[in-house]
Amino acid sequence: MRLDWQRDRDLSNANTLGLPCRAEHYLLARTPEMLRQACRLARQEGWPLTLLGGGSNLILGPFLAGAVVRPTFSQWQVEAIDDESVRVHVDAGMNWHRLVMSLAEQDLWGVENLALIPGHCGAAPIQNIGAYGVELSDILERVQVYFPESDDFSSLSASDCAFGYRDSIFKRELAGRAFITGLVLRLSRRPRPRLTYGDLADRVGPEPTAKAIAEAVCQVRREKLPDPSDLCNAGSFFKNPIVSRDHAQSLLKSDPGMPCFPQPDGSVKLAAGWLIDQCGLKGKRHGAFGVHERQALVLVHYGGGTARELLSFAQDIAGRVAERFGVVLEREPRAIGIE
Repeated sequence: MRLDWQRDRDLSNANTLGLPCRAEHYLLARTPEMLRQACRLARQEGWPLTLLGGGSNLILGPFLAGAVVRPTFSQWQVEAIDDESVRVHVDAGMNWHRLVMSLAEQDLWGVENLALIPGHCGAAPIQNIGAYGVELSDILERVQVYFPESDDFSSLSASDCAFGYRDSIFKRELAGRAFITGLVLRLSRRPRPRLTYGDLADRVGPEPTAKAIAEAVCQVRREKLPDPSDLCNAGSFFKNPIVSRDHAQSLLKSDPGMPCFPQPDGSVKLAAGWLIDQCGLKGKRHGAFGVHERQALVLVHYGGGTARELLSFAQDIAGRVAERFGVVLEREPRAIGIE
């Protein structure tokens, strides 16, 4: 099968922030083997390589030199293990939300709280996506990868991925060195509802189905978060910061209503959106960018802005939070093609 190869491709519609970007070379990979072909071509030509999925957690610079490869393979299947559980094998190019809803409709448990997270399955392990009390690492068994340098396909266990809060080996040691081609998830046949987040339990009945929980999560997300197809954004722009217990207690003395979540290691997770809101920044607009009026954790692009302007705006927000609370906010989306 021949590679679909284009030069000087506009990627403005290929990232949910809607940032202007052009790819020097753009290649579609319809199978893992075509991904290998694309990487071999890039290596032969001496091009730098960028893998682009759904473009939902990225800040793209104006020009991506070399080859931008986009996997479009998106098959998935369920493998029965026993009466209690199943394995789900899914390709990297599958839309994550579509997979979640399909599995929830089959009453398979484990992914329902992760409904309506934008992007493709291949990006899910990179930042260990999570929502409403569940993280991908809770249900992930293996990650299928391709290593361009060695031209080998391989498989990493969940423990190999060194998952943390919005973190993984793919953001660190293997950044740009391992391309995810598929996931293996382990889900339950038996109900295992996790409803401790917010008013999620109030939105479903006493014995909810996986589909009912997924639909409730979608409802909550739509009430709080802007749809990227209507208003360009990359979802949560900052990670919820984790501080020491002493730091949290000090902040609580002056702000007793501050949301805080004790962690198993004794540290405390704070709500980045609340911190930004308390700085009076919710709804604030600066040029082409702004803080969303309903969710201060989301930065939105009204059009006509650049990646550098966005990063400058985000830096200003983080600086205001640091000045008031002494808390450092860390960016969640990855920046590509920006010096």
